[in-house]
Amino acid sequence: MFPLFRVKEMHMKLRPLHDRVIVKRLENETRTASGIVIPDNAAEKPDQGEVLAVGPGRKSDKGELIALNVKVGDRVLFGKYSGQTVKVDGDELLVMKEDDLFAVIEGAPAASLKKAA
Repeated sequence: MFPLFRVKEMHMKLRPLHDRVIVKRLENETRTASGIVIPDNAAEKPDQGEVLAVGPGRKSDKGELIALNVKVGDRVLFGKYSGQTVKVDGDELLVMKEDDLFAVIEGAPAASLKKAA
């Protein structure tokens, strides 16, 4: 019915409810343009991620299901403090409502980018 995100090879599956999405943050650069290494404790949280799973949608006032605009694999932009951080088998994921997303970044598939550790 709806895609489930299988976390690595573990037994746990996550299926977002309603208009929620599960996002994995994408890694920020760890060096400045001049080559200075930014330590982990000084680096800002990434504000881009890859959508791993989407819920079925939200209900309209008339009770009709409205599908989400994002899909699995989309690279998205969101606020630094958006969503609820959850750790699943060592992976840090974000669960947030679609309304917390600012934009879908077109042109570069998320799978081609580094993922946060």
